[in-house]
Amino acid sequence: MSTHYDDKGKFFTDIISKRAIPVTIQTKSNRIEGIVHVRRGERLKDELNSSEQFMAVTDAVIFNHEDSELYRIDFLAVHRDNIIWIFPTNGEEGYHGEE
Repeated sequence: MSTHYDDKGKFFTDIISKRAIPVTIQTKSNRIEGIVHVRRGERLKDELNSSEQFMAVTDAVIFNHEDSELYRIDFLAVHRDNIIWIFPTNGEEGYHGEE
């Protein structure tokens, strides 16, 4: 990790601070429960609207249309075009500032 300082003393690092949001995602063929990591100061919607083609989900559990568990995996990349809906399962709504 490298840390850089500007002439006013503000520092910059290579690490991006994020917060973990438990979510449920419905895709075209499956339901996924897991964690999406969102930059501090941003909302889940901001992460969904990112220009990246895939959304990273950690601690993912994938279910079929009959709610039978298919897979458990530490990391899953979900193509955004396959997401039908997504919601935070901890009841979080929108932006809550710098937590």
